[in-house]
Amino acid sequence: MWVVGLDMNEASSRTIGKTKLVLMQGDITRQSTDAIVNAANSGLMGGGGVDGAIHRAGGPAIKEECKQIVAKIGRLDTGKAVITTGGNLLSKYVIHTVGPIWHGGGHGEPDLLASAYRECLKLATERKLRSVSFPSISTGAYGYPVAEAAEIALKTVVSFLRSVSTTLEEVRFVLFDLGTYRVYSSALDRLEGKT
Repeated sequence: MWVVGLDMNEASSRTIGKTKLVLMQGDITRQSTDAIVNAANSGLMGGGGVDGAIHRAGGPAIKEECKQIVAKIGRLDTGKAVITTGGNLLSKYVIHTVGPIWHGGGHGEPDLLASAYRECLKLATERKLRSVSFPSISTGAYGYPVAEAAEIALKTVVSFLRSVSTTLEEVRFVLFDLGTYRVYSSALDRLEGKT
């Protein structure tokens, strides 16, 4: 069952188990889910794209917690995730993950990208969160082709929701532009056709 037209932007949804999976075009910093995911760099200090936007919108509390995490564990490895306050955001938490830089696909990028999504979902489940919003991880400055990234992201999330007992009632993909939304929507249609 697809729902089109949420929030005056393009959107669609389907239910996987007891969790609603939503694709929408929008600004991740304006989401009111329990957590939003930050496509961070390994230093966790903000940067460009989604990372910079989240740090700017969330204020200094996010950076302070990131500094404490880096002091404790060092740089965050690609495919891993950590959680901080949401600061001034509508979301209570930010889950920071480091996606892979695209080097042509032969350097473990698909596994690392899948791990980034899985680790975020594990953290959300451990914290008993009910909702989480993802951006399209690694498809900006890190150069991951959107079509390949969308397929990995959706397969990973759907597989997690089908195989893990989770508190998540809603998982959103908040895609910044219409072109990316349409790529994700097509990838979900193809995935749904295979299941």
